[in-house]
This record gives sequence, C-alpha cells and structure tokens, in this order.
Amino acid sequence: MNTPTKQRNFVLPTGRDLAKRIGTLDWMRVSHELDTSGCAVIPHLVAPDDCHAIAALYPDDSIFRSHIYLHRHGFGHGEYKYFRYPLPDLIEDMRATFYHHLAPIANRWHEQMRLLTRFPARHDEFIVRCHAARQESPTPLLVQYVAEDYNCMHQDLYGEHVFPLQVVILLAKPGLDFSGGEFVLTEQRPRMQSRAEVVPMAQGDALIFTVQHRPVVGTRGSHRVNIRHGVSRIRSGLRHTLGIIFHDAA
Repeated sequence: MNTPTKQRNFVLPTGRDLAKRIGTLDWMRVSHELDTSGCAVIPHLVAPDDCHAIAALYPDDSIFRSHIYLHRHGFGHGEYKYFRYPLPDLIEDMRATFYHHLAPIANRWHEQMRLLTRFPARHDEFIVRCHAARQESPTPLLVQYVAEDYNCMHQDLYGEHVFPLQVVILLAKPGLDFSGGEFVLTEQRPRMQSRAEVVPMAQGDALIFTVQHRPVVGTRGSHRVNIRHGVSRIRSGLRHTLGIIFHDAA
C-alpha cells in the first residue's frame, strides 16, 4: 500500500476553486437522493493531488485545536484532529458554500418533521447562533485510520444547535492506499429493524449525509427516522478523510 501524504510536497488548492465546483453541482439530484436515502455521493469533487495536499495537513498540529484517539472514548480505533479557528481558507469556503445549498433542504426537512428551528441562508449567521449558545469550537476535522482501525456507529452532536446534514470527503484511494474502511449508515424506523447501507466511495468523492434524523413519508404523513454512521474495519493501508460539520461544538 502507498502512503500518498509522504510522496512529495503538495500545494493546498484554493477554497474558491472548490467552492465553484460545489456551486455547479446538480443540486436537484442531490436533494432528491437525500430525500429518498438520507445520503448523496458527489463523484470526483476533489482532484487526486488536492486530496493528497489536504491529507498532508495532518502532521501540522499548529492548525488543529485537539487530537482525539477513538479508543480512549470507546468510539472504536483510529484518530482525528479538529481544525482550529481561523480555518484554512479551503475549509472555510467549502463549509460556507455547501451550507448555502444545504440550508433550504434542512429547512424543508425541519418543516416536514414539525421541528421549529429554521436555518439562516448564510453559514456565518448560523455560526453566530452557535456561538451565542457557547458552541464556539470549530468542528471540521481530518480523520486518519490505519490497519485494524474502525469507527463505531455514532452521531456528531455537539450541543443545542445541530445542522441536520454533514459532508465527508475521501482523500485516499481505495484498493491502492487502503482496503476495507467502508462508510456505513444505519437507519432506524419506528417499529422496524435497523437498515444498513454501505456507501461506495472513490478518492475525491464527497458524501452528504444525515447527522441525526431525517423525514420519511409514510401512510400517515412524514415521520422521523434515526440515522447513525460509522466506518468498517480498515484491513490494510492508510485512510484519510476530511469531515465538514456545520454546527460548532460546546
């Protein structure tokens, strides 16, 4: 297995370039897939060299606020680091652009689930709301797994204010940089057994998925289903991902 972050030096892509790509996505398709399955894959959003450049940030502790080891908290095995403020322009621009397109979906979901919270159109306005509730710690993160690591099924909830969607970008190449490590979602509907979905991803793919619950239309209207996500066991190699969570942490 190769270790791409150590091959050579990479230049971090500009956030504006990736933001433009996000803006040109087929958001009608994305919205439909989120409505029907709770997740949507965006193929090849980030170029391979840009994936390597983002993963190469991992050793630079100066840009991170904390370093989490999953086994210490009973969450699995592996590690990740939360970025500190100010975020790198790349992360800040991607976070704001994704949010702009996802906020209408989030508001529609909350209406369907009869939840009172509505989300502003701009991400910086939502962050003001988070910080007013003392959720002031940034939540974008880089995740690193090696062989035998895994992430238990969980939800990324950090306080009162929760945006119902988040994004993960696979930075490593399956079959070359690592094997195993599939992204897994489970969905629990009322009075039904849990349903699992394994989401195939290629290097540079972005996955938008449900943080906590989403609406599902039934015979008596919409109801909430509970969603958890995790990562199956890494069988070999090194796997990096970038996570973009839109609410900050208490």
